Amino acid sequence: MSVPNSVEELLGLIRKSGVVDEQQLNAYLERPKFGAGVPNDVQEFLDMMIRDGILTNFQAEQYLLGKSRGFVIGPYKLLERVGVGGMGQVFLCEHTATKKRAAIKVLPPAKADQPAALGRFQREARAAAALEHPNVVRTHEIDQDGDLHFIVMDYIDGSNLMDMVQNFGAMDIARAVSYARQVAAGLDYAFRSKIIHRDIKPGNVLVDRKGVARILDMGLARILNDHADQLTQKYDDKIVLGTADYVAPEQVVNSHSVDGRADIYALGATLYFLLAGHPPFPTGTVSQKLLWHRTKDPTPIRAIRPEVPEGLAAVLAKMMAKDPKVRYQTPAQVVVALDDFLPAAVKLPPAEEMPQLSPAAREVVTKPDASPAPPAPSETGRGSKVSMAALPATRPAPSAPSPFAANPFASSSPAASPWGAPSSNKAQPAADDEDLPEAIEISPAPTRRSRANLRLDGPVTVDRDTFQTPKKSRSLLWICLGAVLIAVLAAWVVRLM
Repeated sequence: MSVPNSVEELLGLIRKSGVVDEQQLNAYLERPKFGAGVPNDVQEFLDMMIRDGILTNFQAEQYLLGKSRGFVIGPYKLLERVGVGGMGQVFLCEHTATKKRAAIKVLPPAKADQPAALGRFQREARAAAALEHPNVVRTHEIDQDGDLHFIVMDYIDGSNLMDMVQNFGAMDIARAVSYARQVAAGLDYAFRSKIIHRDIKPGNVLVDRKGVARILDMGLARILNDHADQLTQKYDDKIVLGTADYVAPEQVVNSHSVDGRADIYALGATLYFLLAGHPPFPTGTVSQKLLWHRTKDPTPIRAIRPEVPEGLAAVLAKMMAKDPKVRYQTPAQVVVALDDFLPAAVKLPPAEEMPQLSPAAREVVTKPDASPAPPAPSETGRGSKVSMAALPATRPAPSAPSPFAANPFASSSPAASPWGAPSSNKAQPAADDEDLPEAIEISPAPTRRSRANLRLDGPVTVDRDTFQTPKKSRSLLWICLGAVLIAVLAAWVVRLM
């Protein structure tokens, strides 16, 4: 694998990869603008091919690394890398036969040998596949290509709430309420499907260009009364699962036994983030934040944003009550409470908050065979009260009797549900919102240039290096583990003295 030093070598890699049809490539090279020859600079020529829709940004990056493999996984051709996290990468892909587009999450080969990581990845697919709701990213299947495990999901052309606030500041109150209400509607569906998310946070909520919010990442989900997996019993009582900035107090104590009210707390912390522009406890170490969630009240939201209505501040405070019994008891109650603060119109997300996609990439999500987007807030509708058919004001009748009749959380206990999320790492600081290790942080933000109308001729051998966890993530993990080891040795030395 050698880096191309000339355009001729670059074209050799492109032809060898099979990503671009030979006839299409030849026709491109015969365009009048190349009458005097193609550019001599490799980067200049690649930029031109991206602008002209021949290659995607991701594909160009791979060619610059000298790669001619690693452009397909299973029956899917990789178009763009749209997310990177500790538990894998997410790609915008095209099915080589049907040309349908999807987002594919790939488990790094290095983690496939870890039973806990693989079990958690498979459990994520099971949990997500059980949910089909306009406010939950839909999962279609889990598959395997050799030692590569991957999950096929809907591709959402949008940004996550974390990126939106970090890049553009605290959010308009109406939009913040609308997104929180939509997440509550998705959680209500999950609640009635006996699934607890356990990692609700801004980075795990995607908002598309029509203002529809969707929950993603079921990597820490707990499925109630499902005994097909023993991951929860094996791991959850030993570590803290979740994300330090948004985790519920009771989840800090026992990640295994939490119920839907933990998701309500996390949603409250997420709404706080949208309104304040920072988490409830913006400073401090991971350990301090975990303690403060149990013992300390965050700065009142009206002290940060005086324009927040008193009633909305009261709803937020109830969502984030330390005692689960004081919170709203179901997500449906949160939906009703937030309804009172939705105005007649909710603005769509500004274009600058959305991924800056090329015209070719926008074709991927607007072509006729793409899945239609659910109704969303608009500047002419009545927000989620009138124009959001995706967000029912009342809960539809469940297909089976609810397991939470009368007192929905009275029977929740560790013995009742063995499903959970494994991890073998201690809590460590992480980048940005300080995730606890193994709390998956997928932040889809498509690169600015993409095209997906290419054809694949012939088989392409997958280069496993393409799907490895980025070195930055691995380095951070080793640094964290080293810090823990040093702390343990220091404590042992002090004890001997």
